[in-house]
Amino acid sequence: MNDETGNETAGNEEGRTLDARALKALAHPLRVRIFDLLAERGPQTASSLATLVGETSGATSYHLRALAAHDLIREVPGRGTARERWWERPQGRINVPGPDDTMTPSNRAAAQIVTGEFFRLRYETLMAYLNRTSAGETDEWRDAALIMSSNLDLTLDQLEGLKNELTAVIDAAIERYRGQEGPGVRRVSLRAELFDLPIAADGRRAATEEES
Repeated sequence: MNDETGNETAGNEEGRTLDARALKALAHPLRVRIFDLLAERGPQTASSLATLVGETSGATSYHLRALAAHDLIREVPGRGTARERWWERPQGRINVPGPDDTMTPSNRAAAQIVTGEFFRLRYETLMAYLNRTSAGETDEWRDAALIMSSNLDLTLDQLEGLKNELTAVIDAAIERYRGQEGPGVRRVSLRAELFDLPIAADGRRAATEEES
Protein backbone atom coordinates (compact mmCIF):
# COMPACT_ATOMS: atom_id res chain seq x y z
CA MET A 1 0.00 0.00 0.00
CA ASN A 2 1.06 3.61 -0.34
CA ASP A 3 0.11 6.76 1.49
CA GLU A 4 0.30 10.19 -0.13
CA THR A 5 0.50 13.48 1.72
CA GLY A 6 -1.06 15.39 -1.16
CA ASN A 7 1.83 17.83 -1.53
CA GLU A 8 4.41 15.64 -3.19
CA THR A 9 7.54 17.35 -4.43
CA ALA A 10 8.65 17.14 -8.04
CA GLY A 11 11.08 14.34 -8.72
CA ASN A 12 9.73 12.17 -5.89
CA GLU A 13 6.96 10.35 -7.77
CA GLU A 14 8.27 6.90 -6.79
CA GLY A 15 8.18 7.80 -3.13
CA ARG A 16 9.94 6.19 -0.20
CA THR A 17 9.55 2.53 0.66
CA LEU A 18 9.90 2.06 4.40
CA ASP A 19 12.77 -0.17 5.45
CA ALA A 20 12.59 -2.58 8.38
CA ARG A 21 13.73 -0.02 10.98
CA ALA A 22 11.27 2.67 9.86
CA LEU A 23 8.49 0.11 9.65
CA LYS A 24 9.14 -1.04 13.23
CA ALA A 25 9.30 2.57 14.43
CA LEU A 26 5.86 3.19 12.92
CA ALA A 27 4.40 -0.06 14.25
CA HIS A 28 2.41 1.42 17.11
CA PRO A 29 -1.28 2.34 16.82
CA LEU A 30 -0.78 5.84 18.23
CA ARG A 31 2.18 6.52 15.94
CA VAL A 32 0.19 5.48 12.89
CA ARG A 33 -2.61 7.79 14.06
CA ILE A 34 -0.18 10.71 14.52
CA PHE A 35 1.40 9.99 11.14
CA ASP A 36 -2.05 9.97 9.53
CA LEU A 37 -3.15 13.16 11.29
CA LEU A 38 -0.09 15.05 10.08
CA ALA A 39 -1.04 14.13 6.52
CA GLU A 40 -4.71 14.94 7.05
CA ARG A 41 -4.45 18.18 9.03
CA GLY A 42 -0.98 19.50 8.28
CA PRO A 43 1.70 20.58 10.80
CA GLN A 44 0.91 20.05 14.49
CA THR A 45 2.53 20.38 17.89
CA ALA A 46 2.65 17.72 20.59
CA SER A 47 -0.06 19.65 22.44
CA SER A 48 -2.43 19.95 19.47
CA LEU A 49 -1.96 16.25 18.65
CA ALA A 50 -2.60 15.34 22.29
CA THR A 51 -5.97 17.09 22.05
CA LEU A 52 -6.82 15.27 18.82
CA VAL A 53 -5.91 11.77 20.05
CA GLY A 54 -6.89 12.11 23.70
CA GLU A 55 -3.42 11.58 25.14
CA THR A 56 -1.01 13.71 27.17
CA SER A 57 1.40 16.00 25.37
CA GLY A 58 4.22 14.04 27.01
CA ALA A 59 3.02 10.86 25.29
CA THR A 60 2.62 12.49 21.87
CA SER A 61 6.00 14.21 22.24
CA TYR A 62 7.64 10.83 22.91
CA HIS A 63 6.07 9.26 19.84
CA LEU A 64 6.90 12.28 17.67
CA ARG A 65 10.57 11.96 18.58
CA ALA A 66 10.48 8.24 17.76
CA LEU A 67 9.00 8.95 14.34
CA ALA A 68 11.47 11.76 13.68
CA ALA A 69 14.40 9.49 14.53
CA HIS A 70 13.61 7.48 11.39
CA ASP A 71 12.79 10.51 9.18
CA LEU A 72 9.11 9.62 9.12
CA ILE A 73 8.32 13.17 10.24
CA ARG A 74 10.38 16.33 10.66
CA GLU A 75 10.28 19.70 12.39
CA VAL A 76 8.74 22.51 10.37
CA PRO A 77 11.61 24.80 9.28
CA GLY A 78 11.46 28.26 10.83
CA ARG A 79 8.37 27.58 12.92
CA GLY A 80 7.99 27.07 16.65
CA THR A 81 10.18 27.61 19.67
CA ALA A 82 12.31 25.46 21.94
CA ARG A 83 9.22 24.83 24.08
CA GLU A 84 6.71 24.40 21.23
CA ARG A 85 7.97 22.43 18.26
CA TRP A 86 5.93 22.01 15.11
CA TRP A 87 6.05 18.73 13.20
CA GLU A 88 5.06 17.77 9.67
CA ARG A 89 5.05 14.83 7.30
CA PRO A 90 7.83 15.04 4.69
CA GLN A 91 6.44 15.70 1.25
CA GLY A 92 5.94 12.76 -1.07
CA ARG A 93 4.56 9.27 -1.24
CA ILE A 94 5.21 6.66 1.43
CA ASN A 95 5.12 3.01 0.34
CA VAL A 96 4.34 0.69 3.23
CA PRO A 97 5.24 -2.96 2.54
CA GLY A 98 2.54 -5.40 3.53
CA PRO A 99 3.16 -8.59 5.52
CA ASP A 100 5.23 -11.01 3.45
CA ASP A 101 6.36 -14.58 4.06
CA THR A 102 9.92 -13.56 3.17
CA MET A 103 10.02 -11.13 6.12
CA THR A 104 11.40 -12.03 9.51
CA PRO A 105 8.66 -12.71 12.09
CA SER A 106 9.29 -9.35 13.80
CA ASN A 107 9.17 -7.43 10.52
CA ARG A 108 6.01 -9.26 9.48
CA ALA A 109 4.36 -8.39 12.80
CA ALA A 110 5.34 -4.72 12.33
CA ALA A 111 3.92 -4.69 8.80
CA GLN A 112 0.66 -6.22 10.08
CA ILE A 113 0.31 -3.53 12.74
CA VAL A 114 1.01 -0.66 10.33
CA THR A 115 -1.20 -1.84 7.47
CA GLY A 116 -3.96 -2.88 9.87
CA GLU A 117 -4.00 0.53 11.55
CA PHE A 118 -3.89 2.42 8.25
CA PHE A 119 -6.93 0.55 6.94
CA ARG A 120 -8.77 0.84 10.26
CA LEU A 121 -8.26 4.61 10.20
CA ARG A 122 -9.32 4.71 6.55
CA TYR A 123 -12.55 2.93 7.47
CA GLU A 124 -13.16 5.25 10.43
CA THR A 125 -12.62 8.32 8.25
CA LEU A 126 -15.07 7.02 5.64
CA MET A 127 -17.72 6.16 8.24
CA ALA A 128 -17.29 9.56 9.93
CA TYR A 129 -17.96 11.19 6.56
CA LEU A 130 -21.01 9.02 5.86
CA ASN A 131 -22.46 9.71 9.33
CA ARG A 132 -21.65 13.42 9.33
CA THR A 133 -24.66 15.69 9.40
CA SER A 134 -25.02 18.29 6.69
CA ALA A 135 -25.62 21.13 9.17
CA GLY A 136 -23.52 24.15 8.26
CA GLU A 137 -22.45 22.66 4.93
CA THR A 138 -23.61 23.35 1.42
CA ASP A 139 -25.16 20.58 -0.66
CA GLU A 140 -22.61 21.22 -3.41
CA TRP A 141 -19.79 19.52 -1.47
CA ARG A 142 -21.95 16.47 -0.80
CA ASP A 143 -23.09 16.30 -4.42
CA ALA A 144 -19.50 16.56 -5.67
CA ALA A 145 -18.30 13.61 -3.58
CA LEU A 146 -18.19 10.08 -4.99
CA ILE A 147 -18.27 6.74 -3.20
CA MET A 148 -18.27 3.82 -5.63
CA SER A 149 -17.91 0.09 -5.27
CA SER A 150 -17.68 -2.17 -8.32
CA ASN A 151 -16.94 -5.83 -8.97
CA LEU A 152 -15.36 -6.53 -12.36
CA ASP A 153 -14.33 -9.67 -14.21
CA LEU A 154 -10.73 -9.09 -15.35
CA THR A 155 -7.66 -10.98 -16.43
CA LEU A 156 -4.37 -10.35 -14.64
CA ASP A 157 -3.16 -8.17 -17.54
CA GLN A 158 -6.39 -6.17 -17.47
CA LEU A 159 -6.10 -5.72 -13.70
CA GLU A 160 -2.56 -4.37 -14.04
CA GLY A 161 -3.62 -2.11 -16.92
CA LEU A 162 -6.53 -0.67 -14.94
CA LYS A 163 -4.26 -0.13 -11.95
CA ASN A 164 -1.85 1.83 -14.15
CA GLU A 165 -4.68 3.91 -15.63
CA LEU A 166 -6.05 4.81 -12.19
CA THR A 167 -2.58 5.57 -10.86
CA ALA A 168 -1.95 7.91 -13.79
CA VAL A 169 -5.21 9.77 -13.10
CA ILE A 170 -4.38 10.11 -9.39
CA ASP A 171 -0.79 11.20 -10.07
CA ALA A 172 -2.04 13.82 -12.53
CA ALA A 173 -4.46 15.20 -9.94
CA ILE A 174 -1.70 15.37 -7.31
CA GLU A 175 0.52 17.26 -9.73
CA ARG A 176 -2.29 19.61 -10.81
CA TYR A 177 -3.41 20.61 -7.33
CA ARG A 178 -0.16 20.33 -5.39
CA GLY A 179 0.17 22.99 -2.70
CA GLN A 180 -3.10 24.69 -3.60
CA GLU A 181 -4.32 27.21 -1.00
CA GLY A 182 -6.89 29.96 -0.79
CA PRO A 183 -10.62 30.58 -0.35
CA GLY A 184 -12.82 27.59 -1.07
CA VAL A 185 -10.01 25.03 -0.78
CA ARG A 186 -10.60 22.04 1.50
CA ARG A 187 -8.49 18.96 2.22
CA VAL A 188 -10.09 16.07 0.28
CA SER A 189 -9.51 12.36 0.86
CA LEU A 190 -8.64 10.52 -2.37
CA ARG A 191 -8.82 6.73 -2.24
CA ALA A 192 -8.39 3.95 -4.78
CA GLU A 193 -9.03 0.31 -3.96
CA LEU A 194 -8.63 -2.39 -6.58
CA PHE A 195 -8.10 -6.08 -5.79
CA ASP A 196 -9.33 -9.56 -6.70
CA LEU A 197 -12.09 -11.17 -4.66
CA PRO A 198 -12.06 -14.76 -3.34
CA ILE A 199 -13.48 -17.35 -5.74
CA ALA A 200 -16.81 -18.80 -4.60
CA ALA A 201 -17.28 -22.50 -3.97
CA ASP A 202 -18.93 -22.91 -7.38
CA GLY A 203 -16.01 -21.14 -9.07
CA ARG A 204 -18.08 -18.14 -10.14
CA ARG A 205 -17.96 -14.44 -9.35
CA ALA A 206 -20.87 -12.07 -9.73
CA ALA A 207 -20.33 -8.77 -11.51
CA THR A 208 -22.25 -6.04 -9.69
CA GLU A 209 -21.97 -2.30 -9.39
CA GLU A 210 -23.22 0.15 -6.83
CA GLU A 211 -22.77 3.90 -6.74
CA SER A 212 -23.82 6.58 -4.29
